Amino acid sequence: MTNSTVQPSRSRDLDKLLLRPGNLVGPTFEPGLGLREDLKEYVKVLVVGAGGLGCELLKDLALSGFRELEVIDMDRIEVSNLNRQFLFRLEDVGKPKAEVAAKRVMERVSGVNIVPHFGRIEDKELDFYSKFSIIALGLDSIEARSYINAVACSFLEYDSDDNPQEETVKPMVDGGTEGFKGHARVIMPGTTPCFECTIWLFPPQVKFPLCTLAETPRTAAHCIEYAHLIKWDEVHSGKAFDPDDPEHMKWVYNEAVKRAELFGIPGVTYSLTQGVVKNIIPAIASTNAIISAACTLETLKIASGCSKTLSNYLTLPVKPRNFDGLRELCVAFLKYNGAEGLHTKVTEFVKDKDCLVCGPGVLVELETSVTLEKFISLLEEHPKLQLLKASISHRGKNLYMQAPPVLEEMTRSNLSLALFDLMGKISKDVVHATGTIIESDKKTSCLRKLLVVFKGADGVADMDTAGGA
Repeated sequence: MTNSTVQPSRSRDLDKLLLRPGNLVGPTFEPGLGLREDLKEYVKVLVVGAGGLGCELLKDLALSGFRELEVIDMDRIEVSNLNRQFLFRLEDVGKPKAEVAAKRVMERVSGVNIVPHFGRIEDKELDFYSKFSIIALGLDSIEARSYINAVACSFLEYDSDDNPQEETVKPMVDGGTEGFKGHARVIMPGTTPCFECTIWLFPPQVKFPLCTLAETPRTAAHCIEYAHLIKWDEVHSGKAFDPDDPEHMKWVYNEAVKRAELFGIPGVTYSLTQGVVKNIIPAIASTNAIISAACTLETLKIASGCSKTLSNYLTLPVKPRNFDGLRELCVAFLKYNGAEGLHTKVTEFVKDKDCLVCGPGVLVELETSVTLEKFISLLEEHPKLQLLKASISHRGKNLYMQAPPVLEEMTRSNLSLALFDLMGKISKDVVHATGTIIESDKKTSCLRKLLVVFKGADGVADMDTAGGA
C-alpha cells in the first residue's frame, strides 16, 4: 500500500499554510504538495531595492518557498550600511548591493536562484518587468516607488465596461520604514488604490529657505545644505552635483565643516552630510525585519491564496515604553523586545477612479493624420500630462526611443509617420509614454498609459477631450 502521509519538509511552518484548508483561504486555494512545488517553479518575484529592507525581503522570500527571485538596485555598498544591512561585510564595501545580496542568500538557502541587476530601474524595458508574477518593493524613494507603480499599472487592461481584466493585473507589495515607523501595503492595480492614488500620504520633503542657509544658519543641516546648494554652484559653475560620487560628497562635507566652524555650529559629520544631501531616513534593523515579514506574508498570500490579503495598508508606529495612551490607540498590542511598545493598524483606502496611472488611461483624441512627432509634442502641452521628451511604445514595440542613442537612431524614421499607421490602423488602443515631468522644480522620470482614440476611424465618434490634435 502506498504511504499517503505527507513527509515533513524543512519548511514545516510554511507547510501549515500550504498543505491544510482553512476558513480564510482564497477561492482558488488548493492545499497540497503541488502548491508548494508550484511556488518554487512558476512564481517569479522581483525585489526592487537591496538596502536594509531589500536584504530582509530577499532572505524572507527565499525561506518562504520562493525559488525564482531577481533583485535590482543601483547603489554600491558603503560602510554606513553595515550596521543594518546584514548581508554585507566590510570586504564588500564598494561592490554592487544587488550582486552581493543575491550571492549571500544563495549561499545560505540551498535551491534558491537569485538573479541580480546592478542599474537603474528606469533603464529596464517594460518586457523585463512583464515576466514577474509579483513585484516587492523595498525602496526609500517616493520617485522610485512612483515609477515602479506606473510600470505595474501599465500592464493593466480594462474590458469594454471599464472593469480590470484579472489576467493583466501585476500585484505589488510595498514596504517602507522610517526609524521606528513602517508600513506594508498591497497594491492590486485596478482594484485597490495604487501608489499614485494615495500620494498624499507622504509628507513633502523639508526645504530650507535660501536666505537662512546664506545668512543665518542655525543647525548642522543648514551648513550642509549651504555647501550643497549654494557653494557648489559658486565653485563648480555649470558642473552638476552627483550625490553618488564619493568625491563630490567629500567636497560638500569639507565645505560644511568650514561653514559650521565659522558660525560655531557642532554636529557636522560625513554620515549626516550623506543623509541631508540624499534625504536618507535613519533606519533600524528590527523595524526592517518586522515590515519585511509582513510584506513576505502578503506575497505568499497573493501567490498561493492561502489566506485573504491585507486590506490594504498596514502601519507600524513603535512607541517608546511607558507611553500611557498606547493601549487605547492600538488595534493590536504586544511587547516589542521587552522595552518598546508596538502598535499596528490596518487602514483600507479607496481607489481614485480618476487616477492617471491605474485608470483605463488618459484619453487622447487624435486625427488619423497626426504624426508620431506631433503626438510627442502634444504630450508636452497636454494639461494632465505635460510629459517632456517622451519615448513611445505600443504593444511591446518601441515606436520611438529618446535614448540610448543607438535606439534613437533606429526609431527616428518613425517620427514622420502617422501614429495611426504605426499602431496598425487600430481605431482605439493603449500606448505607453515614458518621459519626464517637472514637479516642485525637480525633474522626475515617469511612465504614463494613454488611451488613444482616432477620430473618424471605423465609425468612432468625436469625443470632447483635452488632448485632441
